[in-house]
Amino acid sequence: MLKTLYVRQALKPEDAATLSGTAAWQSPSNIALVKYWGKHGHQLPNNPSVSLTLAEAFTRTQLLWSPKEGKTGRMLFRFHGQEEPSFAEKMKKFLESQAEVFPFLAAYDLEVESSNSFPHSSGIASSASSMSAFVLCLLDMEVRLSGQPPDEEAFSRKASWLARQASGSAARSLFPYASLWGQCDKVEGSSQETAIALTDLHPVFRTYRDSILIVHSGVKTVSSRAGHALMEGNPFAPARYAQAKANTVRLIGILKSGNLEDFVELVESEALQLHALMMASTPSFILMKPETLQIIEKLRQFRHESGLPLCFTLDAGPNVHLLYPDEIRTQVQEFIRTQLLPHCEDGQWIDDHVGKGPFRY
Repeated sequence: MLKTLYVRQALKPEDAATLSGTAAWQSPSNIALVKYWGKHGHQLPNNPSVSLTLAEAFTRTQLLWSPKEGKTGRMLFRFHGQEEPSFAEKMKKFLESQAEVFPFLAAYDLEVESSNSFPHSSGIASSASSMSAFVLCLLDMEVRLSGQPPDEEAFSRKASWLARQASGSAARSLFPYASLWGQCDKVEGSSQETAIALTDLHPVFRTYRDSILIVHSGVKTVSSRAGHALMEGNPFAPARYAQAKANTVRLIGILKSGNLEDFVELVESEALQLHALMMASTPSFILMKPETLQIIEKLRQFRHESGLPLCFTLDAGPNVHLLYPDEIRTQVQEFIRTQLLPHCEDGQWIDDHVGKGPFRY
């Protein structure tokens, strides 16, 4: 268990430098291609998942710390400049669960400033970007207080382990281009506890585009946490987990070979299965909107007529991710502007692409 290792290595309050400081990280969202849906234990996945790391859908988080003034540490959280007590409470609970890993935090007051480049809680993985950014700031703080230079590989591994416990999909936001989270017998180093980078990628996937069409920017009617829990009684769960494991192996091969025809078929199948599982749960729920289906229908007609390898995927929400190679960007984005924007809320969309992962700013 990695927790045993990290508790043993934990920086104690008496060993931390008594100083104030700041850490600031930008961390991206990611879009799962093979979907993670269903978990057990403490944020452990019931099946492996594969994702592309995004670039323009991100969270920026700044952590300020200072020696505590009272008997108990204070935590203030601001989102887009406004205090958000509910977010602060979520982060406090996360820090309480990691008290053995971060014992030095008991000696400090914390202030967190955070902002997203995209609508929060609308089916883009906002918890992935926000919690991974927060964890990176905490680890930066630990490094600063210890005075020890970090091992970058170990730093990323620990960040993924911690981020997973705050938000499962956050484990995948720590790596460039593409990542795998979950045990896969065909991939050395894969783990339930952390994600790993997928480095053996065909060049086409290092510049892949993701145009995110904002069908609805409001908060989802059902949280992902509730959706995962409903998999426990879903009659299709065992078959789903078996297929996801097979699709993971197949997709890793596709990402290596660059076979776009197979990529289109697998990715769209995975997206629709995710929403089918939601509709087959008890109680059932539907997160797609009428405009979501209209976009999908128009996309498939456009692909049939043009022969271009454009496909869609969906997260646990109504918004549509259009995935395509950079070389057909002009044709696809003209299609978006002329045919698809009328189905988007106030014509909103994010011109995104595969990115290089988080960074300090």
